[in-house]
Amino acid sequence: MKVFIQTILVLIFVCISSSAYADPIVTESTSNSTVTTTGDTKTTVKSPPPSAISPSINSSNSDLCTVGISGAVQTQILGISGGSTVRDLNCERLKLSKTIYDMGMKVAAVSIMCQDPRVFKAMEMAGTPCPFRGKIGDEAQKEWDDNVELQPQTSSMETKKNDKLEGAAMGVGASLLLLLLL
Repeated sequence: MKVFIQTILVLIFVCISSSAYADPIVTESTSNSTVTTTGDTKTTVKSPPPSAISPSINSSNSDLCTVGISGAVQTQILGISGGSTVRDLNCERLKLSKTIYDMGMKVAAVSIMCQDPRVFKAMEMAGTPCPFRGKIGDEAQKEWDDNVELQPQTSSMETKKNDKLEGAAMGVGASLLLLLLL
């Protein structure tokens, strides 16, 4: 039986090894083909809409007393953008007053704040009038009463504010007119 198994193993080994050394089969074929295509093509290019991007105005620094304003208008033909900054006078007054107060000049700091008519009236209503050329208290109140024309005027502040509003309104109106014309 042992010889029989060995013989079968030898035959299997011979069959496997003979097939490994066989010649490859090569097939040659030739084909000709012609393709004819007829068609109409239409290409439509859709461009993105034009854009006027308003400039960013960085006013994140807390030491600046400005406010950024920007805007843009875009039509199919023309785009316009612009920006500006507006000074905040009250912020400047507060910073100046605080700086002078930190230097130990308390009367001068109060004098800066008293340039605002609201502060001037509040100090007067509290019974502590604003300083007048180095005089404080009752002496200052007497000088303010004698020199009414030197007191801060509310109307001039309102006029400045209204001028800015009129300028902004004119800018918006001009932009709308430009849009209508284009």
